[in-house]
Amino acid sequence: MENLHIAIIGAGMAGLSTALALAKAGFKQISVYEVASDLGFVGSGIQMAPNMARILDHLGVWGAIEPEAVDMRATSIRQGSTNAELAHIDLSYVRETYGFPHMVGHRASLAGALYAGCKKQPGIQIHFSTTTEVLSFGPRPKIKVLPRNGGPYEVETDVVIACDGIKSSTRVKLLEALGVEASVEDSAQASYRIILRREDLQHDPELLELMDSDAATRWIGEKRHIIAYSMSSKQLYNISTSQPDVNFAEAPSATYTTKGSKKQMLKVFSDFCPMIQRMLDFVPEGEVCEWKMRVHAPLPTWVHHQVTLVGDACHPTLPHLAQGAAQAIEDAAVLSVVLSMMPDYSAETINKTLLVYQMLRKERTDTLVALAAASGRRLHLGEGAAREERDRQFAAFMEKQHGEVPDKWADADVQKMINGHDCMQDARKKYAQLFERSTKVNMIRLKECITYISKYPALQQISMIHRQHQWWVER
Repeated sequence: MENLHIAIIGAGMAGLSTALALAKAGFKQISVYEVASDLGFVGSGIQMAPNMARILDHLGVWGAIEPEAVDMRATSIRQGSTNAELAHIDLSYVRETYGFPHMVGHRASLAGALYAGCKKQPGIQIHFSTTTEVLSFGPRPKIKVLPRNGGPYEVETDVVIACDGIKSSTRVKLLEALGVEASVEDSAQASYRIILRREDLQHDPELLELMDSDAATRWIGEKRHIIAYSMSSKQLYNISTSQPDVNFAEAPSATYTTKGSKKQMLKVFSDFCPMIQRMLDFVPEGEVCEWKMRVHAPLPTWVHHQVTLVGDACHPTLPHLAQGAAQAIEDAAVLSVVLSMMPDYSAETINKTLLVYQMLRKERTDTLVALAAASGRRLHLGEGAAREERDRQFAAFMEKQHGEVPDKWADADVQKMINGHDCMQDARKKYAQLFERSTKVNMIRLKECITYISKYPALQQISMIHRQHQWWVER
């Protein structure tokens, strides 16, 4: 284990958590390459559900994050135009049921804790201001490294783990090597991300009451919603929106972020209730940022030889389940388990183990990506029978305090599926059996499946990928 060299491309949430998880598992030669000159995380909020907190605790960083995070004990779903409550869901059961709370915090706090954890590990070396390119995928992958202030050089390694996000160049090269076309998809949605300070709201009792609560509030309307909650010991109020993409519609794909217009933001939500108008009007001019939401067609594979993909590089998602970062961190945890359980460090064993990682992760992430998209569609319904049925379900829940919740993020069954899953325990339990199944014959069949799917783009839907996964595992 000490002699296995692992290269990680990207030092975002996925890259940092992967590096730290591998170091905690005993690996001593971990090189992380990051194109940015520093972490540079934008200061927005992030939800930390129990499935994420469980892993962060294992990594030794939860203790640094929890004190200033806010325990989310409830969520309120309201009609945007009237502020009328459609549903109030008690989440106080979450901590007792799953062993950890559902908390919300500052994205920079999470990134900072992961980075601090990495710096304590002598086996992790992080190279900022450095671009990389995968030159070969195995049996010992080779990458080209180009420091911003130095000359290029090549690195031969045992494993390459690509955590380079939605715009992953590694994913493009991996799929090209397999003869598969799969491109980033336009969700037609964008998001404003805003933070208000407590002092901004000190003369507005109604907004201060929201800020002092232990609840997330979601206001929904046709094709739009706003979700907001307190963070940083309730000194900051995080606001995230979803609305039709207008400003990015004709923009180049080089960037998915832009400075937004406060005037345009107020116009987008002009039919929401007066309290929302006041809340958005507190946003200082020049501090409106807008993100384009991008997703990706489900990939037929995440693995090629000794190279694999992690997080947004292979399963980017819409934010409606608040599981993007959590699923990347689950990926990291599972990789650390399966790589540490390898019977030897041959190229064949590494490849088979990466395929085990994919078998453990792919169906779960594909399912959650699909659920997030479906939940967003239901939240954004306009006038009509479908919306009336959705609101009847909200009303039935309010009356009985149990049953299906159209906002899947707050649904108890979905919470159980997400938070009741211990991905590390699952990996330890299943590794040996899946390793035996991950044979050369399966690789031949997978390549045949990829070739077939590439001929019929309509088959590249999530349902097909689920069937492919089951077909592969059963054999």
